[in-house]
Amino acid sequence: MGFFSKILEKLGIGSAAAAPSPTDAAAAAAAGTAAGTAAAAPAPIAVVDVVAQLEQKAAANPQKLNWRTSIVDLLKLLDIDSSLGARKELAAELGCPANLMGDSAQMNIWLHKMVLARIAANGGNVPKDLLD
Repeated sequence: MGFFSKILEKLGIGSAAAAPSPTDAAAAAAAGTAAGTAAAAPAPIAVVDVVAQLEQKAAANPQKLNWRTSIVDLLKLLDIDSSLGARKELAAELGCPANLMGDSAQMNIWLHKMVLARIAANGGNVPKDLLD
């Protein structure tokens, strides 16, 4: 399981292991069509209200965590390792540009935006103002 998968799991988003890949789904649809049966429509992605979950976790947390702007606080809120090493691992997994990897502040800014964008791409309801 990749680092980003842990984030999705903590938010209750998707089940990458259970969902067929687009290639598998296309192959199954083609096989079903070839056999003369109708292919089942793909299941829609369930939308998860990420903000509500994170606000609820923040309210229950004794620390004042600003998950809206800080990747460290976001990871802490999800009870995931937020150390520099862990953030570098996550940044590498998500394809952080090499020039940002050496500057932890720049990497953190990039990483926060990328994590929220990837959460949104995987069915998380993330407001546009958090993605800009």
